[in-house]
Amino acid sequence: MSTEPPSAHVVQLAAHALERIRSYLRDHPEGPADVRVQVSDEPGAELTVPREAVVLLARALSHLADGHAVTVLPADAELTTQQAADLLHVSRPFLIRLLESGEIRYRKVGSHRRVDLQSLLDYRRVDDARTLRAANELSALDEELGLI
Repeated sequence: MSTEPPSAHVVQLAAHALERIRSYLRDHPEGPADVRVQVSDEPGAELTVPREAVVLLARALSHLADGHAVTVLPADAELTTQQAADLLHVSRPFLIRLLESGEIRYRKVGSHRRVDLQSLLDYRRVDDARTLRAANELSALDEELGLI
């Protein structure tokens, strides 16, 4: 799982491809379940993929075009503690405390912990909502006190 940001060339290519894919999806909102993709200029270089894969590709390209690294994982994936900590942008010891407090599901494989991706994403969603609520409350308090 790489967290390296994409090069300027990749960002540019992603932005161009994203524009084309968004245009296709916009022009074909109720399009076919399968989409044919031309992978090169050679005759017969066509690939048929599920529409869901095209939508997923558009999401990945959007992140790449914004200069962010992208990793695609199956929903039932398990991560190492370092990968999970990197995904949350926290230290590994902080993540271990979250695991041991029961905030995020994990299992042990020998002496190693494997973190449940769905549980990790659920935690991040709840934590982001909690952070947003706190920021809104502080903003409202600032307004109430005339600090803004």
